[in-house]
Amino acid sequence: MSENIEICDIPFDPTAKLKAFTKANNEAGAITSFLGQVRSEAGRVNELYLESYPGVTKAGIADAVEKAKARWPLTDILIIHRTGAMGVGEPIVLVATAAIHRRAAFMACDYLMDYLKTEAVFWKRQSGTDGTKWIEPRDADYKDNERWSS
Repeated sequence: MSENIEICDIPFDPTAKLKAFTKANNEAGAITSFLGQVRSEAGRVNELYLESYPGVTKAGIADAVEKAKARWPLTDILIIHRTGAMGVGEPIVLVATAAIHRRAAFMACDYLMDYLKTEAVFWKRQSGTDGTKWIEPRDADYKDNERWSS
């Protein structure tokens, strides 16, 4: 398994990244992916800005990857997360998991996204028609993440 974790401050092409991941995993029977993008929130959002503490952020994500590998029989993992300024429609995060069978790929992808949404060290600031504000995970995000601790 060759998990790839990228934290980048430049745009990435999710289609090209997923195509390369798929090609590298021709023994996998299942590849599941999640793409998160900046939403407009009915035209109220112009920009999303993310900051991270690179060493700490990447180490935390690597730990979550190790936990996913221990929990499900995965053959590969890809996580790409943007930082910096992003406009509406731009990709923020791509998570892809490969496994022999679909259930492991689905579960691991969901688990990793819940980690990224609630525990990864990122600070998010949104700018738009309502001004600028820092964004915290929602209660529903924390509730989603809690299901993995049981």
